[in-house]
Amino acid sequence: MAQDTSYETLPVSTLDRPLSVLKSEHIRKIDDALAELGPFGEVRIIKQRGKLRFIQKVESENIMEGSER
Repeated sequence: MAQDTSYETLPVSTLDRPLSVLKSEHIRKIDDALAELGPFGEVRIIKQRGKLRFIQKVESENIMEGSER
């Protein structure tokens, strides 16, 4: 099976100063985590000893969906 290797071209952002903690691979992983979440979720960035250590995904499910209010 052929794998799709096309990539969507996104606009490039220019920052007003260099990033001091995040690296491009961190930003990519944060974006991936956000993309994986459903309609109710959050991504937490956890810093320990001055460095980014964990990306935590929390996903919620709406229990009211489909029921009368």
